[in-house]
Amino acid sequence: MTNRTISHIIEPQNAIEGAGVLLRRSISPRATNEYDPFLLFDHFAFNNPLEGPIRGFPMHPHRGLETVTYILDGSVNHRDSLGNVGVIGPGDVQWMTSGRGILHEEMPKRSENSGNIYGFQLWVNLPATQKMGQPRYQEVNSSTIPVIEKDGVTVRLVAGELDGINGPVTDISASPLYMDVKLAPGSKFIYPIPSGHTVLAYVFEGAGEFGSEVVESVSMVVFNDDGDQIEVKSDASGKGMQFMLIAGAPFKETIVPYGPFVMNTVEEIQQTIAELRNGTFIK
Repeated sequence: MTNRTISHIIEPQNAIEGAGVLLRRSISPRATNEYDPFLLFDHFAFNNPLEGPIRGFPMHPHRGLETVTYILDGSVNHRDSLGNVGVIGPGDVQWMTSGRGILHEEMPKRSENSGNIYGFQLWVNLPATQKMGQPRYQEVNSSTIPVIEKDGVTVRLVAGELDGINGPVTDISASPLYMDVKLAPGSKFIYPIPSGHTVLAYVFEGAGEFGSEVVESVSMVVFNDDGDQIEVKSDASGKGMQFMLIAGAPFKETIVPYGPFVMNTVEEIQQTIAELRNGTFIK
């Protein structure tokens, strides 16, 4: 098998979203759609007391995409226009398929122990045939996420397959892989990925060698489509590393992103805005 090489490395940029929420953003929705089927990746960490109260993300709409929220520390209270209410706690995942339209609210809360909140949000595109489908949620409790440990590597498997074990998030159009990978010092992780799939790795702790290139946190690694596996090594003299591994099959469709909406034509975006204005967005 052939190791994939690195195409480029993205240095996350600070962004303000919602009601004054500070984020590290690696990718955002663009008409160029270069990370198809992935649209956005945000890393949020409200750990500076000078930031003041966490304002969060008040009720807002989505259409035509899926959002994935993964919490490592702290929690997020959420509610939506379908009547769902809940809490995403440490280690939990919420995979939301917006389909034809949903209104939801996400309000972060600091951990009582550490005083921190730490996590990620990923947006995944929907194919044209499913953009106007029924909204739905997959709520994944931390206890149901498989943890695979082997030779100094610990993997929390949210979606995809590893060593015959499947993650709890299923029936996603992009057939994605989404896993939290932690390497002890001096360990190695090799994972096969189908040719043609988009592959990203977000390094958020430590540093490691991807192929022949050393990558330090905090960085988003974008791989070339020139191999059928990735290989990652951690330095034996270092502190190890931790990264989110994300992969999926591209849809190869034209997209028109507009804020929290991602459709395929300008006319569909205009229709979405018209429905918001006349009160027919939610059915």
